[in-house]
Amino acid sequence: MKQFNWNARVYYEDTDAGGVVYHARYLAFFERARTEMLRQLDISQQKLLQEGIAFVVKKMDISYLFPARLDDMLTISSSIEQVRKASIIFKQTIFNQNKQAISTADVIIACVDMTKMKPCGLPKLLVSEFI
Repeated sequence: MKQFNWNARVYYEDTDAGGVVYHARYLAFFERARTEMLRQLDISQQKLLQEGIAFVVKKMDISYLFPARLDDMLTISSSIEQVRKASIIFKQTIFNQNKQAISTADVIIACVDMTKMKPCGLPKLLVSEFI
């Protein structure tokens, strides 16, 4: 899968008193888009957790370009830039309804063995889906 797009509406709970999206809410939009991308690939995070495997954010570099506002319809674009042995690098962009990029993020997601709380190799089934 080269690129995945997911739409989200900005609700009152996402904004500050001025109707502008609070900076931390962008993280939630990016997270949900990555989760929906996995669902599209038929990858169940519940199943992975049952197997003792989880994905955690190791690093995120985020830029805020323009504000999102109450009632905006956003499109969050996600693509996998690189698959490593124990991590995945995502490139994500949030666009407003005018197709203007308003935030970008480079995200490194690590695969973690939950029993040891240490990085582990990505399951081979996942690697084949991501490449």
